[in-house]
Amino acid sequence: MKVIKKAVFPVAGLGTRFLPATKANPKEMLPVVDKPLIQYAVEEAMQSGITELIFVTGRNKRSIEDHFDKNVELEASLIASNKSLLLESIRSIIPSHVKCIYTRQSEPLGLGHAVLQAKTIINDEPFAVLLADDLTDAKTPVLKQLISQHQKEQASVIAIEDIPKDKTVQYGIVDVSDSKDHLYKINSIVEKPQPKDAPSTLGVIGRYVFNPEIFDCLEKIKPGKGG
Repeated sequence: MKVIKKAVFPVAGLGTRFLPATKANPKEMLPVVDKPLIQYAVEEAMQSGITELIFVTGRNKRSIEDHFDKNVELEASLIASNKSLLLESIRSIIPSHVKCIYTRQSEPLGLGHAVLQAKTIINDEPFAVLLADDLTDAKTPVLKQLISQHQKEQASVIAIEDIPKDKTVQYGIVDVSDSKDHLYKINSIVEKPQPKDAPSTLGVIGRYVFNPEIFDCLEKIKPGKGG
C-alpha cells in the first residue's frame, strides 16, 4: 500500500468570483484573519502527512511562490528587532522536511487540466488535491479523513456535503448509491446543474484523493461548463 505524500494545489485560476479583490492579487492570497487562504490548505495537507506540495500556477501568481519561500531580508530585520515570535511564525510556514514544487498551467482551462499538469511529478502514486478557496474546519483534518478512507477502500475518494437544493448551480453534484457510515459509491458527477436536474443535494467540496489512473481519464475527458 503506497503512502500518500504528494498534494496538488491548482492555483492558476483567474478568481473571477472574487473580483475586484482578485484583479491584481491571487484569490489564494486573500487574507483570512492573519493568513492567506492558501496557507490554511497547505497546513491541512501537512497535518495529513503530506510532504510534497505541488502548486500548479499561472500568470500573476508569483506572490504564492514568494509566500512559501525563504525571505532572508525579512528574517534579518526581525532578528535585529528581537521579534522572535514573528520570526518563528514565518520560519514555520514550511518545515524543512516539506518540499514545494511549482509547475505552470499555460492557460486556465479548468480544474481537470490543472491537475493533469502534475502528472509527471506524481508518477504512479495516489495523491491529494486541495482547492484553497474551500476553507474547512474539522477536529480531524478533512484530507486526513479522506486519506484514511482511501487506505481502507483503495479507491479514489472525494469530500461532499449536503447543500440546499437551490444551491446546486454552484457545485458539482454527485449521483450516489450504497451509502454506509457517511461513505457513498459515486455513480456520476453533474457540474452545476439546475435544481430540477440535480441527481441529489450532495455537493463536491475541494478535497480529493485520487489513484493515478485519474490521469488517463483526464486526458480523454471533454471540456465541461466554462471550457
